[in-house]
Amino acid sequence: MKRNSHPYNTTLLVFLCLSVQWVLPQFRASGNTTSDREHTQGVASAKPNVLLILVDDLKPAIGAYGDPVARTPNLDELIRSGMRFDHAYCNQAVCAPSRFTLMLGSHSTTTGLYGLGSQLRELLPDAVTMPQYFAKHGYRTESLGKVFHIGHGNLGDPESFSVPHYHEKVIEYLDPASTDGGQLTREEAFFTNQQLGRIKSLPRGAAFESPDVTDEAYADGRVAAEAIRRLRAAKLRREDDATPFFMAVGFARPHLPFSAPKKYWDLYDPNSLPMPAIEELPLDSPRVAHKRGGEIANYKPVPEEGSATFSESLKKDLIHGYYASTSFVDAQIGKVIQELDQLELTDNTIVVLWGDHGFHLGDLGIWTKHTNYEQATHIPLLIRAPGVTQPGATTGQLAESVDMFPTLAELAGLPAPDVPQRLDGLSLVPVLRSADSRVRDHAYHVYPKAKLGRAIRTDRYRLVEWQRQGSSEPAEYELYDYSQGTVEIENLASKMPAKVDELRRILETYPRPAAR
Repeated sequence: MKRNSHPYNTTLLVFLCLSVQWVLPQFRASGNTTSDREHTQGVASAKPNVLLILVDDLKPAIGAYGDPVARTPNLDELIRSGMRFDHAYCNQAVCAPSRFTLMLGSHSTTTGLYGLGSQLRELLPDAVTMPQYFAKHGYRTESLGKVFHIGHGNLGDPESFSVPHYHEKVIEYLDPASTDGGQLTREEAFFTNQQLGRIKSLPRGAAFESPDVTDEAYADGRVAAEAIRRLRAAKLRREDDATPFFMAVGFARPHLPFSAPKKYWDLYDPNSLPMPAIEELPLDSPRVAHKRGGEIANYKPVPEEGSATFSESLKKDLIHGYYASTSFVDAQIGKVIQELDQLELTDNTIVVLWGDHGFHLGDLGIWTKHTNYEQATHIPLLIRAPGVTQPGATTGQLAESVDMFPTLAELAGLPAPDVPQRLDGLSLVPVLRSADSRVRDHAYHVYPKAKLGRAIRTDRYRLVEWQRQGSSEPAEYELYDYSQGTVEIENLASKMPAKVDELRRILETYPRPAAR
């Protein structure tokens, strides 16, 4: 006979269970702080940690995304450990607004946060960001490196985190020749909020440098080292009081300047780099959509005139610098993930890899971002959630940056976010559980110029509507078919009016855009 089958033992067990159910609440009600703390720790210990890795200007130029040139072994391993999203898009291809969409779960057209200098708390003083929401549910929230955009008059959002932000440089040089002997350069001034009224009078910094230095000589190496220290402290904290962490770790490269240690440049044969094949703007595309010059003109030896052509050697150097910078940041992310493994935190930590937007490398004759085209809006996205995702999983689900807020909240077992700002994101958890599931059939993004360009991206097409806000003049449209490639060749809007109307009707379901 089994021991617990005896009637006496069964009766005793029931009595003890009922007693505990009655006594424990009485203990808590009587102010027994030890019992309270143990209960809180028990609840907290069930919550997964969150490690959110943000990379500036990172397009899917990654081995695990099929790029044959990229040397990214650490990113490849990380991406293959969870679910890779092949059709993820930023909601605006600009650093500050893109990060606002991530942290708020709201489109730029919802918030009015369109610019590099947009002030979150001026427009949305009561907004609750993703880390704030996690903090309300018992998480210690921390940020390191480039998380919110700091610069161009923007100070980020200190209110979002439990402890002060660990700030590092975005624009950084080690070679004095890169800064005309150590002068303050235009982009350094932008990113440190200095002399913003006289940027054009400052010298241009170099677009790239490759000194023979250690990784920690540059900011991303120091961010990785600090992240490792923070993870070790988080491990001890969790063992002591069961506090889960939400840690946002932001890396600057491959943002310009392409400053990276020589060993990463040496990974690439300059003669084997992928050079742009299509350097003309799309046929029949509206002038408002075009771009020449811009941010890259603040770096030497890039021509300052927007319409000037780049020499083949300059193109090669810039592309070389982008790939070298990507390999540099790959190594830093690898160090952080390795430490997570060594600390035995992997099985209870959700990991997200997110690029804030893509990057033009000479395609369409465009460099950097700030467009509504594929190369600027398509981003890498990896989500690894223990017990939910499977290693090596991939999905064609169209995803947006705004989806991260509700997705991470659900993965962590938190209530669906109920916050003051309108949430535009959708939880991707059904897709994480089954790659064939679908929660949306298109992605939405925007770019503001003389007119506001709002876009719908489906599996095959992109429609962009350029409309001057507050004007009754007719909108201009772009329509592109990506079934034959990812670089726009011809605007098909005039040839496919039925498809324009179909996608325009989707655009009309979105709220009226916030003023700029």
